[in-house]
Amino acid sequence: MGKEWLQKPEWSWNASKEEPAYVHHWVQPLHEVENTPDLILYGAPISRSSISVSGASLYPLEFRRMWKGFATYNLDEKVDLTTFQVADAGDVAMHTTDILLSHQRIQETTAYLAEHFPHSMTCMIGGDHSTTACAVRGIKEVNKEETIGILQLDTHLDVRDPAELGPANGTPIRQLIDGRAVKGENVINIGLHGYFNTKSLVDYAEKHNIQMVTLKQARKQGLIHTVQEALERLSAKVNRVYVTVDMDVLDISVAPGVPASTPGGMTTTELFDILLEIGQYPIVRHIDFVCLDPSKDSKVAETVKTGVYAWLQFITGRILQTR
Repeated sequence: MGKEWLQKPEWSWNASKEEPAYVHHWVQPLHEVENTPDLILYGAPISRSSISVSGASLYPLEFRRMWKGFATYNLDEKVDLTTFQVADAGDVAMHTTDILLSHQRIQETTAYLAEHFPHSMTCMIGGDHSTTACAVRGIKEVNKEETIGILQLDTHLDVRDPAELGPANGTPIRQLIDGRAVKGENVINIGLHGYFNTKSLVDYAEKHNIQMVTLKQARKQGLIHTVQEALERLSAKVNRVYVTVDMDVLDISVAPGVPASTPGGMTTTELFDILLEIGQYPIVRHIDFVCLDPSKDSKVAETVKTGVYAWLQFITGRILQTR
C-alpha cells in the first residue's frame, strides 16, 4: 500500500542530456533513478484541511515550476549540488472531497517510501500543516521501535484540539502527541513569538513538555547556536528527527504567499542559515515545507522562490556534512 497513490506531478520538466547546471535538469523522476537516491521528494497537495482559506495545495506545482531559475551550484558555500542525488516520486493523489481519505493516502505513501527506501531521506512538499501528522505517522508505522523527535520551525504551536477542529493544519503536533506517535518532550519549536498562541495552547505545550524557544530567545543566544543545541538535545534521546518548516515562521514582510504569516517573524536570511545548519546533522532523516500559498504570492513569486532557496540550503548542508 502507498505506492499506488503516487502520481506523476502536474508539472514536470523535459529530460535533458545536458550537464545539469540547473535544478530542473538535476532532479530526476524516481522511476528513472538506478541507484539509491540520497533524498526522495514527494508532494502532498492538500489545503482543504486548512483553518484559514488557503491555496497551499498549489505549492508542489509551483515549487517544481520554479526550479529552472536556480543553478545547481551554491556560490556562497562552493558546493555542487549534483553530487547529491534527488529523486522526485511525484505527488500523492488527493481525493476531491474526502480529507480523511487524503490524509490516509499521505500516511500510506510516506510509509511506503520509508520502508522501501530506508537509506534515503524524505522531503515532503505541502500542502498545509495537517500533512505533517500524516507523514510522521507513516514513518512511525514502519519504524515502530524507534523514537522520533520533531524540530518545528513555526510561529504557532499547532496543538489545537482535533476534537474541535478535525485534523486541521492547526492540530498536527497535538495529533502526534495524543496519538503517542511522538512524545511532547521530543518536540522542539523554534520561532514562536508575539500574540499568535493562546494561553490554553501554551498550557497544553507546557503540560506535555514541548520545548518552546521563542524567536526573541533564539536571536539573543544566536539562531545557529539555538539550532545546534536543539539537535544535540534530540540526538541524545531519539533515533531520528523529522524537521517541519511551516513557512509562516517568516515575517509577513518577506512572505506574502503565506496565509498565516505575522509581523515579527524570521527573515529569509535567518531561515536559510538555520536550514544550512540543520542539513549537517545525520540524525535528521525527514523534512517538510508546508503552508505556502502561491495564489497569495506577489507577482514575482517571492515566497515560492524563498521556499525553493530554503530547500536548496538544506541540501547544501547535507552535502557539507559528508565532507
